[in-house]
Amino acid sequence: VPGQKRGGGGGGGHFLQDWLFFFFFFPPFRNKTEPKRMNRSEGLRANSSQFTLERKPFRILGGSIHYFRVPRAYWEDRLLKMKACGLNTLTTYVPWNLHEPERGMFNFEDQLDLGAYLSLAASLDLWVILRPGPYICAEWDLGGLPSWLLRDKNMKLRTTYPGFTDAVNSFFNQLIKRVVPHQYSKGGPIIAVQVENEYGSYAKDKEYMPFIKEALLSRGIRELLLTSDNKEGLKLGGVKGALETINFQKLSLNDFSYLEEIQPQKPKMVMEYWSGWFDLWGNLHHVYAAEDMIAVVTEILKLDMSINLYMFHGGTNFGFMNGAFAVGMPAPKPMVTSYDYDAPLSEAGDYTTKYHLLRNLFSRYHTQPLPELPSLRERRAYQAVVIQQHLSLWDSLHFTDKPLKSEKPVNMENLPVNNKNGQSYGYTLYETTITSGGALNSKNNVRDRALVFVDKHFVGVLDYKTQELAVPDGKGRRTLSLLVENCGRVNYGKTLDEQRKGLVGDIELNQRLLRDFIIHSLDMKPGFVNRFVSFDYYPVPLLVCVSLSLNQFASDSLYLLCLQGWLKGVVFINGKNLGRYWSIGPQQALYVPGPWLHRGDNQVIVFEEQETDGKIQFASSPDYGMPVDVQ
Repeated sequence: VPGQKRGGGGGGGHFLQDWLFFFFFFPPFRNKTEPKRMNRSEGLRANSSQFTLERKPFRILGGSIHYFRVPRAYWEDRLLKMKACGLNTLTTYVPWNLHEPERGMFNFEDQLDLGAYLSLAASLDLWVILRPGPYICAEWDLGGLPSWLLRDKNMKLRTTYPGFTDAVNSFFNQLIKRVVPHQYSKGGPIIAVQVENEYGSYAKDKEYMPFIKEALLSRGIRELLLTSDNKEGLKLGGVKGALETINFQKLSLNDFSYLEEIQPQKPKMVMEYWSGWFDLWGNLHHVYAAEDMIAVVTEILKLDMSINLYMFHGGTNFGFMNGAFAVGMPAPKPMVTSYDYDAPLSEAGDYTTKYHLLRNLFSRYHTQPLPELPSLRERRAYQAVVIQQHLSLWDSLHFTDKPLKSEKPVNMENLPVNNKNGQSYGYTLYETTITSGGALNSKNNVRDRALVFVDKHFVGVLDYKTQELAVPDGKGRRTLSLLVENCGRVNYGKTLDEQRKGLVGDIELNQRLLRDFIIHSLDMKPGFVNRFVSFDYYPVPLLVCVSLSLNQFASDSLYLLCLQGWLKGVVFINGKNLGRYWSIGPQQALYVPGPWLHRGDNQVIVFEEQETDGKIQFASSPDYGMPVDVQ
């Protein structure tokens, strides 16, 4: 896809050697519903050319909605819109890196309450295909694998390497026991479970897929097992006892013929029919024409196949969780914050032309009228707000944990932080002393992007493309600082083992290795961000504060934060990380969920790396950038 450059900051902006912080506030949501229990004798089966459920022919009309990409307060709204479109099955991945952020520390609460999500689907009479990984791809950091796995320098992800299988077993011990009660045979909605994900495109260990299959079965999974691959991956991605399904966007009857050849007299299913595509920073916004999409879906149904729309509703890569793409590229490019995906239901939950075309098509495969369309939510834009105060990067360091002193650079994952689990996301600041100027060479050891300062004065950026900078001459001992950002780990391809971040090796000044670093971990977790609240807008030098008052707040409102005039950074709303923005585009506005706002003063913190015109603007519609057709 041809790249597109956009100006950084616009006219009248001033340059900052700071990160900036802004403030607003939002509300909680809980929905506890028990799945319907009923007497059942036989679940989903694949014993003939058609699926059967309770021994009756059954066609899966599925759609993917990831609970971790949609605010919990909107789960029900999105699933109701799925049901109203004529779909009967929900599919979702399970992100290991969110559920086990530190080894042995598990989180299945609130936004990550998978049990509640499954129960909600059941209460709406939706079936579920669960895709528990452990690898999920999903344009998600490291394909959902936790970064602490990479502390082991010998780690071999997605293989039967003991360091990996031990970790999988520990995670599955916690995950699967929460899933088992939601199976069809137990009265729940889960009719099928996927074994790993697109392993045929990785295929480094013949024993790995049997290991994952047994890990599921031995913990009580009893429903139909599936695998999922593109056509090339089908040759290596299957496992005995699991039905193979195919992923694609453009129709090829040869693909169906191949599926029939390797699985005669079995149901055919498109597990991932790509309804759109993801976007990368610095590229254009991908779109897939609605008329092209509906033509393929129509043909799939005419061929008596089952289908799952990936995505039906994409949602958002909140926080630092976006992945990166490296296949066929000289260097990885990170995914944007939006995961709108040009899907039938937009990032904000709006209906699209694709949605209406699909609803019309799927209605022909139902004997009863489809449910009425749920009403759309109000959207509102507010006047721009202006910076009142800001805090520089250097002044914010005393809010961080004690830095590490190290002779050599240490990558993020191997820093002795987070209970010896390393740093997963965000930024790391490396500082050392220099006594001269000259040629600073990264030796391609910056992962992924470093802002370089000398005595707090900005010098330039080091990344995959720019690996050398001129450091200006100066007198005496000076501090060289490299603020390194993990822009997102690759989520697909054969380089997963190489996704360590920060400084992953030596850097040189005038061909001499730099030594004796002080390393600050700036992962920007809520604990770090929330410490600024204690200032209570007290006029501390350089602390950026903005207050937006919502006196007539409507709980279902949606907001889009427009950061034109800013260069690059991250936005937090009441401690919640909305994600990254970057002026190179294509995305030019961040989605702000209405339930994360509340009446009264709302607190926004913006970490701006370099430049701003000092205003935060709001818009009533998204700006995903200049479109280009998916090729």
